[in-house]
Amino acid sequence: MKNTEVIELIKNTGIVAIMRGIGEEEALHTVEALCNAGVKAIEVTFNTRGADKIISSLLDRFKGDIIVGAGTVTNPAIAAKAVECGAEFVLAPNTDAEVVEVVKNYGKVMVPGAFTPTEVLKCHDMGADIVKIFPVSAVGPKYIKDLRGPYDNIEMMPVGGVDVSNAREYIKAGSIAVGAGGSLIRKDFLAKGNYNAIEELAEKFIYEINSAR
Repeated sequence: MKNTEVIELIKNTGIVAIMRGIGEEEALHTVEALCNAGVKAIEVTFNTRGADKIISSLLDRFKGDIIVGAGTVTNPAIAAKAVECGAEFVLAPNTDAEVVEVVKNYGKVMVPGAFTPTEVLKCHDMGADIVKIFPVSAVGPKYIKDLRGPYDNIEMMPVGGVDVSNAREYIKAGSIAVGAGGSLIRKDFLAKGNYNAIEELAEKFIYEINSAR
């Protein structure tokens, strides 16, 4: 898939579902529920055991229905491994020039993490396609709006503290999309194998995001 198509899918859906510390079978059932709800962008964090295998399995099962990205990519070796196992986009909690370079050299979408205005601009100047504002729970939606003042040409995605109660406000503040992990793929739902509950919660996220546009 072309980078422009990946970015448009993330933007149109408005949410990236973050899967961390999840098993392969759980991941497959979870993504089926998310896909049914209309969530099409999935992130598998690379501090999840067997993340590369999970990404490959998701691509085999849901090819053409979703895009899969690799998260928590903190060094160039992991970046290369993530892309080679099929990740269409790569996310990091920090700004690392070498990671950005590797991902861009592979021709994939890069979403580095930033928090301060200086870091946001640094990410953009390095070639970031989207800047992940993390951890956004420390500041809230107004911070995105404030950043969008001087940086109206930079696409931003808040992560860390986004839930169904505030997703709408982050989109209204000017975010291209939001990233949601534990507030969407809840551990209590996973423990009970309650994938219907994950699907219903995902539908609520989609509703809130669409209502903001």
